[in-house]
Amino acid sequence: MEVSISEHFTFKKIFRITIIPILMCVFGSIYGVVDGICVSNFAGDDAFSGLNLIYPATMIVGGLAFMFGSGGSALVGKLLGENKKEEANKVFSMIIIFALIVGIALSIIGFFLVNPIVQLFASIRDDITQEMIDAAIIYGRIIMLAQFTFILQFAFQSFFVIAERIKIGFLFTLSAGITNIVFDLLFVGLFKWGVIGAAVATIMGQTVGGFGALIYFIVKKDGIIHITKTRLRREPIMRACFNGLSELITNISGSIVSLLINAQSLRYVGQSGVFAYGVIMYIQYIFIAIYFGYSTGMAPPLSYHYGAKNYKEQRNILIKSLIIVLSTGVTMLVLSLALTRPLTYIFIVNDETLVNITMKAIRIYSFCYLTMGVSIYLSSFFTALNNGVISGTISLFRTLLYQILFIFVTPIILGNDGIWWGIVFAELSATITSIIFLLAFKKKYNY
Repeated sequence: MEVSISEHFTFKKIFRITIIPILMCVFGSIYGVVDGICVSNFAGDDAFSGLNLIYPATMIVGGLAFMFGSGGSALVGKLLGENKKEEANKVFSMIIIFALIVGIALSIIGFFLVNPIVQLFASIRDDITQEMIDAAIIYGRIIMLAQFTFILQFAFQSFFVIAERIKIGFLFTLSAGITNIVFDLLFVGLFKWGVIGAAVATIMGQTVGGFGALIYFIVKKDGIIHITKTRLRREPIMRACFNGLSELITNISGSIVSLLINAQSLRYVGQSGVFAYGVIMYIQYIFIAIYFGYSTGMAPPLSYHYGAKNYKEQRNILIKSLIIVLSTGVTMLVLSLALTRPLTYIFIVNDETLVNITMKAIRIYSFCYLTMGVSIYLSSFFTALNNGVISGTISLFRTLLYQILFIFVTPIILGNDGIWWGIVFAELSATITSIIFLLAFKKKYNY
């Protein structure tokens, strides 16, 4: 059953409105993970390391998707709460058109930046293989050219919640994932196209999810929101972008930090360090997708009740959400520690040294899951309240400032393991910071 964003939310209703956004994010992560599994098993360790070396750079452009989706849906949800449906449709249409234009422009620019980025990494150590460098350049260029399809696909996820059509959104995500997986197995496994096959399969999946959703909102005129004729106006577009600033900062900062961790891994561990971090990232994509899916699902109801000045329900949503993300963090920690060995063997078959390095890294990194959900949710919480400044500040501390500080300081103290412990300390510090902001703005937002 669909749940209206205007309802009072019990735990049962929270589950019903968030389960599909969570599944959407998880499935979106899974079919990305299939790229890595296919490449590592069918194309080799060098190709897998090359893919993971450049992937964070491609996500810098892709981060726009979450800004347009989260920031735009917060604004549209607020307008619906104020009973301004016609304006909500126009703003929704503006955001999607603007996202497509910007996405195409940045995809072209990103294509030409791939080579210098890879060459910069290659200069860190002399023992990096040419196969790894070539794989990074080829995969990065192909993916960059079609990042606008990624932007559309993930921007629409938040709007499907606003439209109260989360099941339809999930079907698009599922279709995109199945497309990606089938062509990964075909291109990488059967045809042996390596990273080229993985990149093409990813683009095909994103096209199904992005342009399929676009057609849906153009054709479906009787829904809560739909694409309509409108002209681009600076004020609502900038406001939506400002609302989603935290999501943009989260993804850009996370990508920059991932690039820096790759650099630190190369410096301290070598090429096997990049491989180990790649495995961690693929596992993390699935785990962290639960937090982002939950935040995506609960942001539109919060925006609606904020617009309707229903402060009691705001508090209800906040308290229940904190209980959920904290208990989820404990569960994730236990699962990650228990499944470390089988998860590692999905990517590595016959290199015991690489297995040991990777397993140790995964076990240390697992402690991040305990606290990261709180800061991720609270950042989304302030986005839903249309406060992009606080939301962006939390994201900036979590994904950039603390991460850079600890990943450069802790290896000096703890050696190779300090890279992974640094990330754990950074997540803990970000959670403390986000709670401080929550307490500081309690009176202003009446939660």
